[in-house]
Amino acid sequence: MVSAAETERLDALRRFDLLDTPPGESFDRITRMASQIFGLSIAAVSLTDSDRQWFKSRIGVEHWSVTRQKAPCSQVAESCDLVVIEDFLTDPYYHDSALAKAGVRFYAGAPLVTRDGFGLGAMCVLGTSPRQAQPSELAALRDLAAMVMSQIELQHAFGRIDPISELPNRTQFIDDLSDFARDHTSGERRIAVLVDLISVDQMNHVVRVMGQAAIDSMVKAAARNFRLLIGPQRKAYHVGATQLAALAPDGMDEVAYSDLLTVRAERLRKLGGPDAIGTTVIGVAPFALGDLPPTDVLRIAQGAAQDARSKGKLFQIHSNTLDNASQRSFTLLRDFEAALQSPSGFRLVYQPRVDLTSGRCVGAEALMRWMHPTLGPISPGEFIPLVERMALATPTTAWVLETAVSQMARWHAAGMELIVSVNISSTNLHEPDFASRVSQVLARHGVSPEFLELEITETAVMNDAEQALRQLKDLAAAGIRLAIDDFGTGYSSLSYLQRLPVHVVKIDRSFMGDLDTDPRQLSLVTMMVLMAKHLGHRVVAEGVETQEVLDQLRLTACDEVQGYFFARPIPADEFIKWTETRASNLAVG
Repeated sequence: MVSAAETERLDALRRFDLLDTPPGESFDRITRMASQIFGLSIAAVSLTDSDRQWFKSRIGVEHWSVTRQKAPCSQVAESCDLVVIEDFLTDPYYHDSALAKAGVRFYAGAPLVTRDGFGLGAMCVLGTSPRQAQPSELAALRDLAAMVMSQIELQHAFGRIDPISELPNRTQFIDDLSDFARDHTSGERRIAVLVDLISVDQMNHVVRVMGQAAIDSMVKAAARNFRLLIGPQRKAYHVGATQLAALAPDGMDEVAYSDLLTVRAERLRKLGGPDAIGTTVIGVAPFALGDLPPTDVLRIAQGAAQDARSKGKLFQIHSNTLDNASQRSFTLLRDFEAALQSPSGFRLVYQPRVDLTSGRCVGAEALMRWMHPTLGPISPGEFIPLVERMALATPTTAWVLETAVSQMARWHAAGMELIVSVNISSTNLHEPDFASRVSQVLARHGVSPEFLELEITETAVMNDAEQALRQLKDLAAAGIRLAIDDFGTGYSSLSYLQRLPVHVVKIDRSFMGDLDTDPRQLSLVTMMVLMAKHLGHRVVAEGVETQEVLDQLRLTACDEVQGYFFARPIPADEFIKWTETRASNLAVG
């Protein structure tokens, strides 16, 4: 039975990733010095593995390793102390050892000790004749052992080992996977597994409340537990701030590995310790050697882990469909940012808003459209969420405002004074100068502020209600109209609605679908309309697509309607024609 202390010592040895690596001149130089100081022909840097003594450097030794049984280097590693055997044949323990039988009579070994106090092996010298060791020789041997240990730590730390986890880092993973693919049969199926210990939101919260040290402690514990979980035959890596990786055992397919993860689920969830501060998820990435660059193997494993997190699962096997969608999102985000520098692929279209009583067009909502140079038209439902998640909301809103207000100025000059609404995001409400910049755009184009309406969703307001309220008050004070968009889908309540300086409430289109067939839906919409109007707001119903729904809305005291029943969003140059045609039809009617 291996003791806990020996398990920890072996774990420390394997963290340095020295076993079975090629010899190095830096170690050989120290070995030659030891041989010269003692005047002996045999010297070695010996590392004590579980069942053998393996030589990182050797002089006068034929083999790369010898058995650990009755090897004095093992005693040095276990005791972390100097060991001297003046004559093997008279030593009560070592007289029948393999070394004694091979003709060795003298041994002196100084320990290779880590900063944590673990003995890795010995800097040793051996002779074929009995002899005594002088104090000056033993002092030099200790110094040489310290030099070996410094060289080990230097190689360990130089750009390849993470200082927190003490695991090989992302660079080493990529290099090792490249070597692995080169040394094995091309096309051989393997599985990369990535463990993501904590979500970004959780990590930010922990750092804010407990400090970075809490994350570092979790990573250290997880690295130790992960190494023990996968075993000494497999190598663990630290490939991201809180991400660990390894290759699955050879010969395992996705089904077998999924079964293994299921069996080990509880241990995997607690990798960071019994009081884990994050939610662990795992990405499983099957791949064929030589088919993908190592960076792509890592990328798809990370993507699978994020898919697992978004689905609330412990692990997720890589899906080409999900990966293609992620790559498309990345491409769109990258190209959208580039397009903002020269927005020829962007345009605004305008959907009319119609007064329910008179039937006249009283305004329009400006909606952004994007024609990608290679992918064609991109739906706003696809690119707007990407924009809002990244730091692109500010320049996007600036472009939309500039374009919409410029168009308003041209319409007003042509005698068509319409209110135009523009959607803004929660990011805009956190810009301290947002209200003043909107006012500057209006002043630059000579448009009165009451003709501009800014739409903000309930959810965006509630993300930081106090900050949003301050910003909305500044906008209202500048004379700009404000609207709550998608009303009914977020945090609808009188307590917050009565505090906001909004002029318009837009009832979400999801309430319109069954309005003409479901009495309960009609009652709900009627209640929302009455509530909003009682608070002094003008009410707009979005998503009106049929005459039947329009007829039901007339019963609710709703003020305006908007939807495909009247018009789809249309380009600015066609908008005037549409309003003229509608005015003509109303006059005839």
